[in-house]
Amino acid sequence: MRHHLCIAGAVFAAAAYAESHSPPPDPEPIEIIELPLPPVAASDQVGSCTPELNPHRTGCIPISSDLRGGNFLPDGNHVIASLNFTGSPPAPDPASIYHGLQFILVKADGSVFDNGDPWKCITCGMPDANKVAGFESAEYPQAFKDGKRALVGNYIIDCGSALLASPECTPEQTHIYPVVWSEGKIRELRIHPDNVHLGFNSFTQVNGKLGQFAYFGRMQFNGSHYEVIKVTRLFNPDNAVPLAVQDGRITLNPEAISVGELRGFSGSGREVTYIGYPFESSNMDACAVDLTTGKVRRITSHPEYVDPLDISPDDKWTVILDTRGSNRQMWLSGMRGIPPITDMITTSAISSTRNNGQRRFFQPFLLDHDGDRGSYFGQQLNGAGDGSPGAINDPNWNARADPKWSPDGTRITYYQALVTAPACGEQNPLPCPNSTAPGGRVDRLMLATLTNRKPLDIPPVTPASDDVPWGVPVGPNTPPPSEPQLPKIPQGNYTLDGKVGGFADVEVLMDDAGTSIRTIGVVYHDFSNDGINILRGTERVTVTLPSISKNLVDWYSDLTSTGGTKSTKKTSPEGFHLEIDTFTNIFYAEGSMVTTVDGEVYEQPANWT
Repeated sequence: MRHHLCIAGAVFAAAAYAESHSPPPDPEPIEIIELPLPPVAASDQVGSCTPELNPHRTGCIPISSDLRGGNFLPDGNHVIASLNFTGSPPAPDPASIYHGLQFILVKADGSVFDNGDPWKCITCGMPDANKVAGFESAEYPQAFKDGKRALVGNYIIDCGSALLASPECTPEQTHIYPVVWSEGKIRELRIHPDNVHLGFNSFTQVNGKLGQFAYFGRMQFNGSHYEVIKVTRLFNPDNAVPLAVQDGRITLNPEAISVGELRGFSGSGREVTYIGYPFESSNMDACAVDLTTGKVRRITSHPEYVDPLDISPDDKWTVILDTRGSNRQMWLSGMRGIPPITDMITTSAISSTRNNGQRRFFQPFLLDHDGDRGSYFGQQLNGAGDGSPGAINDPNWNARADPKWSPDGTRITYYQALVTAPACGEQNPLPCPNSTAPGGRVDRLMLATLTNRKPLDIPPVTPASDDVPWGVPVGPNTPPPSEPQLPKIPQGNYTLDGKVGGFADVEVLMDDAGTSIRTIGVVYHDFSNDGINILRGTERVTVTLPSISKNLVDWYSDLTSTGGTKSTKKTSPEGFHLEIDTFTNIFYAEGSMVTTVDGEVYEQPANWT
């Protein structure tokens, strides 16, 4: 199935607050195809993957295979992925090995492997002795540049001296090794482009609230596992902070480093990418910070939510997965230029409203190096479809983390999942769509080709230093941070001055224990940071935490902005009361919050949607 994406302009325009660094690029032609996957078995019963379904007897997948797309092998001709196989016959049938969670390669050039399949299962049939740690998770598959190894979840799959795509890479040759850090549990692992270092995140619990820090370290193979050594925490409490207080006045510092969740690295490896403290209230954006200098670069400013991203091998382009165009977050973040004051207590809840359970609302977008600015918000990779069921831009097919560039910078791979119950049907007003994909499957692996681009000739990446000057080296005797990553100021009354004019009165109240901020109230008096938009009105938010991940938010907002745009952000008279868990992401609220921008009205999602 082949689709062509015609030249199209930016998909959304609104007031932007980032200065333009260079003229935005023209849209470019993009061709998108769906890559082949194993056939779908009619059921999960033993033997349901019949020779009629797969004459090569190399396995079938279920309708929902929990596909996780990865990056390219260094030859650019293969995309790696993980998924579940099902319906295999019982042992000792040779086809019995195609069962459960496995790691595969998929041809990206239209060719096939020696057995005639366009895919190859690397881990199927591995001897138990080679599975040092089993294979329990398969997130974010990433191939090493040697073509012989891949990071999948918290494991490295290693084919020894053989290339993964070669016939010599057999189950007997393959091993699975865990990646461990002696100081704690690790998640969201990302390989640095030098293939020596690793970025990762680790959860914390501070004053009963879920937190997270990002880390950078060197991988070392110890025979039975890979250990992350020479680790640096990418947070230093002695550094400048995004929000500070002095003499009763609040100051905001957009140049401050605030690596909330590490998302990867630039193509050259000089920068680490992350989601951090907002520049504008309720607007979560992607940033990059130089590992050596600590210089921060804001990549996105669109009011919708961004999270997964990948920077091109030459550092000149970024592909992001974003909810822009879906209006998922506009009721909350569509009013621009509100300073990030209430965000000291609301970021967890705000981030959690972007999903509906397992459903994401992401689509892929292409941005140049300077990112969002003016009316430029990038080009939707799959924007030229007709929106019909199964089209490349069918809104019910949503992208999932991470998109990945090819080594030569001419292609991008990403994967999508079709919305399924309970995110549709039953109490949800969205009817569940019927899949048009082969076998009715609800996962698909996509390939976008930037047809006008010439292949890049990228020199080898210079190995990064083990030292991150603005971070904190972590060892067995390093005490954990005593403060959370988010800004925190003492209880009291403060003033925030607009950069151009006006001011805001800010009230901060602590919880009964005096350990965490519970309530923030703000009154804006002709507040302006840009001399164009003038903010007036009030906002008051209280957040309580019944558990480490559950947020109860009581929000009262009556804001008006005039000047560049005419905007309002208003809650119902009884307020807006949100209940949401950062792990489950099920939206439930009483009362309403409505944002209006130049007459365009944005309302919150219906409950359970």
